[in-house]
Amino acid sequence: MATFYDAITDKQRDLIGRQHLFFVATAPDQGRVNLSPKGMDSFRILGPNQVAYLDLTGSGNETSAHLRQNGRITVMFCAFQGTPRIVRLFGRGRVVTQTDAAWAELSALFPKHPGSRQIMIIDVEQTQDSCGTGVPLYDYKGDRDALVNEWAKRGPDGVRTYWQERNHTSIDGLKPYPLDD
Repeated sequence: MATFYDAITDKQRDLIGRQHLFFVATAPDQGRVNLSPKGMDSFRILGPNQVAYLDLTGSGNETSAHLRQNGRITVMFCAFQGTPRIVRLFGRGRVVTQTDAAWAELSALFPKHPGSRQIMIIDVEQTQDSCGTGVPLYDYKGDRDALVNEWAKRGPDGVRTYWQERNHTSIDGLKPYPLDD
């Protein structure tokens, strides 16, 4: 049975800290739901009701467009080892881009990756624990390096060109937060 909390609990913090993978879900008012897996040591708990994750350049920029429109976001962690458990964080998100004053301080919390695009800040309104007994057991072998290698090969100018060509509109025609001013 699921249990809800008003803030991230110590047990949830411990589970989150052990995970190498998390999932982010957003949706526009009208259109497609977006669900993305994330990894690469890109998640941080800033406080009992605030978290952040480093968003790397990818094939789309759906989360940013959805947050710009309505702010709704859910983050899910699954225990793939040990005791079965799922933790969900429900909240409102906003985007910090590289041109924002807060970028330098926030980006220092994460590993430096070529292709770092933006930081998603989530004000957590509610958390949920559930059993996770249907989640399979998996062994973590390491992060893939293909994404980082691709953006390192393209360089900063190539990344910015990619943003202009592929990250300026969501699949539903919404505008994400501007990546360059």
